[in-house]
Amino acid sequence: MSSQVSKKSLKFLKDLSKNNDRDWFAEHKPRYQTALSEFKDFIADVETGIQEIDEIEKTKVFRVYRDVRFSKDKSPYKSFFSASFTRAGKYRRGGLYLAIEPDKAMVGGGFWGPESKDLKFIREGIIREEEAYRQLIEGEDINEFFGGIEGNALKTAPRGFDKQHPAVDLIRNKQYLLMKHYDADRVVSLDFASTVVSTFKKMLPYFNFMSELLVFDENGIER
Repeated sequence: MSSQVSKKSLKFLKDLSKNNDRDWFAEHKPRYQTALSEFKDFIADVETGIQEIDEIEKTKVFRVYRDVRFSKDKSPYKSFFSASFTRAGKYRRGGLYLAIEPDKAMVGGGFWGPESKDLKFIREGIIREEEAYRQLIEGEDINEFFGGIEGNALKTAPRGFDKQHPAVDLIRNKQYLLMKHYDADRVVSLDFASTVVSTFKKMLPYFNFMSELLVFDENGIER
């Protein structure tokens, strides 16, 4: 993998965060275009690496322009670059996401906003496979490397589930996310694209487990 995020790109993002207005952006548009082109090349390399271990059907680089119509924050631009990778097909669930900020990067993935039906399938499946699920999330990759499962959670059991069930701590989540953060020195390193790919690779056992819960019912019948 030959592409690299440069210190100049991070410097542009840092300057943008301090000068988040249209006049400044217009004046520095060439810097933005150079940084964006570099980021797209980087993402292309990451996609190539992921395709060697998984199957991606869509890669999206998000726009730097913010939608401020319904936001109190009227800053017109994001001060980070980001992209997502959509896994291919019904049997590959879980989204992949990368964001590069002025001083760090976040490599993440999982189930950000599952539909109510899918969230119910996940919760029912976790209860059904509680022992296997705990073993997976308490393993070295998830517990030690990612620091566990993250995401917004309810304070109590979801409606329709037993509040006294021993797996209630696992099913309160409304999101099931894995996140890994890297500092700026790592982001600008020559091998960061490979680092991102290897980070995503560590997520795959979790994605595959969750895909089983979403695709098949308690009898192993495809939904």
